[in-house]
Amino acid sequence: MTDAAALRGTLADMFTAAVDAARAETCLPPRLPAPVDGGRILLLAAGKAGGAMIEVAERVYMDRHGLGPDRLRGLCVTRHGYARPTRMIEVVEAGHPVPDQAGIDATRRTLDLVAGAEPRDHVVVLLSGGGSANWIAPVEGVSLADKQAVTRALLRSGATIDEINTVRRHLSRIKGGRLAAARPAAVAMTTLAVSDVPRDDAVAIASGPTLPDPTTLADARALVARYAADAPAAIHAALADPANETPKPGDALFEGTRFEIVARPALSLEAASAIARARGFEPVLLGDSLEGEARDVAANHARRARQLASEGRRAVLLSGGELTVTIGGDGRGGPNQEYALALAIALDGAPGIAALAGDTDGTDGGSGAADDPAGAFVDPGTLARARAAGHDAAAFLARNDSTGFFDHLGDLLRPGPTYTNVNDFRAVIIDKPEGCRP
Repeated sequence: MTDAAALRGTLADMFTAAVDAARAETCLPPRLPAPVDGGRILLLAAGKAGGAMIEVAERVYMDRHGLGPDRLRGLCVTRHGYARPTRMIEVVEAGHPVPDQAGIDATRRTLDLVAGAEPRDHVVVLLSGGGSANWIAPVEGVSLADKQAVTRALLRSGATIDEINTVRRHLSRIKGGRLAAARPAAVAMTTLAVSDVPRDDAVAIASGPTLPDPTTLADARALVARYAADAPAAIHAALADPANETPKPGDALFEGTRFEIVARPALSLEAASAIARARGFEPVLLGDSLEGEARDVAANHARRARQLASEGRRAVLLSGGELTVTIGGDGRGGPNQEYALALAIALDGAPGIAALAGDTDGTDGGSGAADDPAGAFVDPGTLARARAAGHDAAAFLARNDSTGFFDHLGDLLRPGPTYTNVNDFRAVIIDKPEGCRP
């Protein structure tokens, strides 16, 4: 049977391939619109891939199209620690997942740039996951503290990212199509997005600032009542104000806009599948849009892995999507690490089975720091090594302290910021004895 180190190496290589498939330099240049003679390009970016996307786009417009500061302007807002070096376009680092004042200030400047566009200009919006927290412009009567409070409550509640973004769109002057509404009517707008959301739902990427919003104030009110009933009074008041309804499909204000997804989770899973096949493993794709409680999904995947092992198959279970964690303890972690810990417990040292779960942006939950772990590795010896060190895996899971558990073992995945984001990546590898291989 292949040893644990070799299995871990294959898992790490699949993760790297998944990330590389979604890098801005790979997917962005062919999709950038050419400038109109005499017109300007206004480059605007938000999200964890924003720094890399603005770096690549700036290079294309300066070096390929010869644009100088008179015809190329813009602003990027990305997560703290995710900035990239640029020559002309300013990059601002802001809070994620909880917004901060830097995000508010940069978002106001973004809206001003769009409002000041001229008829021959082309607004190019570069979106990626994390943009919902980076572009923060509360509606009238809602403060930054109010937005932070409701965001924290929703994040701790187990609400899905779609549900969180429904609330965000109705509390914002930029989300839910309002960035598109801020531009003069004759100005063209192209949005190029890296998808980090289940089913590549375009309106969910960075809360859809350039797209019509199919959700309503009533939807947002119901979600706050369910998950964050003790939210500040200003939040409840804003969600009761008809003026905060978002523009809907069919609205004429979206004429002259175009939206395209340039990288998506499915492409990253395909890249990982190619690595698996090259190493002699059969890829078994479980989907790129999985949702649910991390520990429940882990239990299901453990059952499937055991079944494949019982059939003597040499395979890799691959999946993407975004899992959730309902926090009941005081530990540190994120959905990928919680999944990995729950998976280790469910597998209970099953021979020949190893796994990696990691967020393709390089950080999984945690404190919001750029050096937070992205996820964790699991192998057949995980629980035995923990017990030998005096650590009870079930107790760590009960405290939601998956970071603490894997940190003790040296099994955290720490790639650092990847400057892209196609959501979670999970691979469960099932090996079999050498003599049983064809």
